[in-house]
Amino acid sequence: MRLNPIVTGLAVASALTTQAALAETTTLRVAHVWPGGSMIDKELFQAWATSVEEASQGRLEVEVYPGQTLTKSDKTYESIANGIADIGASAQGYTAGRFPLTQVIELPGVSASSRQGSCILQSLYDAGHLDAEYADTHPLFMFTTGPGYLHTKAQPIETPEDLDGLRLRRPTPLVGDMFERLGAQAVGMPAPDVFTAMQRGVVDGLSFNWEGMKTFRLNELANHHTEVPLYDLSLFATMSQRTYDALPDDLQQVIDDHSGLEWSLRAAEVYDELIRQGRQEAEAAGDDFVVIDNALEHPDWGPVLQETTDRYLEEIGDEARKAYDEAMSLQDKCSA
Repeated sequence: MRLNPIVTGLAVASALTTQAALAETTTLRVAHVWPGGSMIDKELFQAWATSVEEASQGRLEVEVYPGQTLTKSDKTYESIANGIADIGASAQGYTAGRFPLTQVIELPGVSASSRQGSCILQSLYDAGHLDAEYADTHPLFMFTTGPGYLHTKAQPIETPEDLDGLRLRRPTPLVGDMFERLGAQAVGMPAPDVFTAMQRGVVDGLSFNWEGMKTFRLNELANHHTEVPLYDLSLFATMSQRTYDALPDDLQQVIDDHSGLEWSLRAAEVYDELIRQGRQEAEAAGDDFVVIDNALEHPDWGPVLQETTDRYLEEIGDEARKAYDEAMSLQDKCSA
């Protein structure tokens, strides 16, 4: 039987085209805020990159740009939406007013650990409660920092009144509003800038989680720590929708397999270990600690924390109340 040379030629060309597509390598640029060489950089983002490269059999190459080297922390989400970077990770709170429903996770008393907060936040997203806030990117996974406390250089803080007159770095506008109602001056700045600001006396202290105190070397400057859970910062890792859509189906599946609750909890595992190390570091330095147990029921701190929650939910409206109620209902499922 004679083969049709035209048909044979088309088949060969198709096979060559398929082989070329399979052999083609796509480079993904990942921008994040944490310092290069930090535990989060190595054990979360570099680990994610290595796993993606292996799962794609080398067809995806992942370049990680830590420490704001590709995009500033407060511009990260916008940079991903606009395609300046392919994947970015930062805090939602750095883009003020952009993620009001997401930030219900940050309200006092919603979560007690990075694991619990990350599970609640990812579950809220997976259930569709937050879709509208991320419609212009392709979210990979979301996580949280664990509870944020108060840390100062010189003055211990035992009651809310002790904040009066202090200059404090605020992690989010929500916490900044709380500070200002208590007479403090709230100073907004990304986490990587806090060390220099505190070293130079621009701020007297800050509200931060124990991971951040270690990762950004702030335990070197702060001597007093008040463990009252003011917030739990939300974080995202998201991808350019354009970049995702340009991938063939099998490589999209690789990205999908490196998304969702599994990677949210992997991020939380790194965070919770750093939280343990950060507090241990301050203990070893002989620092002073004030521990506020059952903060929401505490006679001094409880009313302040509850007012913060009430004001936020009233300002944002019914959708925030629904998201908050759903977050609280997930506490038992997402154990600390």
